[in-house]
Amino acid sequence: MAESLSPIVVIPARLKATRLPNKPLADIHGEAMIVHVWRRAVEAAIGPVLVACAEEEVAEAVRKAGGEAVLTDPDLPSGSDRVSQALERFDPEGRYTAVVNVQGDLPTIDPGIIRAVFEPLADPAVDMSTLVTEITVEEERTNPNVVKAVVGLAPGQRTGRALYFTRATAPWGEGPHYHHIGLYAFRRDSLKRFVALPQGILEQREKLEQLRALENGMRIDAALVDTIPLGVDTSADLDRARALLAPSSRS
Repeated sequence: MAESLSPIVVIPARLKATRLPNKPLADIHGEAMIVHVWRRAVEAAIGPVLVACAEEEVAEAVRKAGGEAVLTDPDLPSGSDRVSQALERFDPEGRYTAVVNVQGDLPTIDPGIIRAVFEPLADPAVDMSTLVTEITVEEERTNPNVVKAVVGLAPGQRTGRALYFTRATAPWGEGPHYHHIGLYAFRRDSLKRFVALPQGILEQREKLEQLRALENGMRIDAALVDTIPLGVDTSADLDRARALLAPSSRS
């Protein structure tokens, strides 16, 4: 790496999800979903793993499995705020200089994807990094629920600077479009700055938190990966995760 960083993985989790209440504690083959996410993050082997919990029940499930958990203010507005507060409470001395934010609803995530989102921080000019994958399903290009990252990648290039994120179809013209995957890695100072910033005009318009960073001159680089991790938002997603994590399917 071009720069020595001391990373930590932080997984924000809260019970008050609108579409699937209590989903961090949803049972997947005898263990809470948040425990499966924690295990995948541990397998990434890039640093210690901390779960940032809005409720004591989630912390108890993580600790029972042998993990580390920190309670955060349940009224924090975003996962990024929860990650930042947990990190300050867990490590007030500042031993960890970079943090990977892994969403708590990704029980089947490939540990390699977690490693991939951290790698662009090797460039000291990068404040935060994220992931993209090339869109191959035609209707996703115009679907506003599929967030597009505008990043110029030459053939064979795996990392590039993200210029914008949008629900529209962009950029115009021939060439690939990239589906944004909402995992992030931050330099610790960049995360502290990010959560202290007011909401941006474009952030509010597009309903995309990462635009706050771009509107304030922060640099985001994106790493290209081949697959999109399954996010569990509905009972159907949960059934699919259970099928993917069934002992027979993992053997």
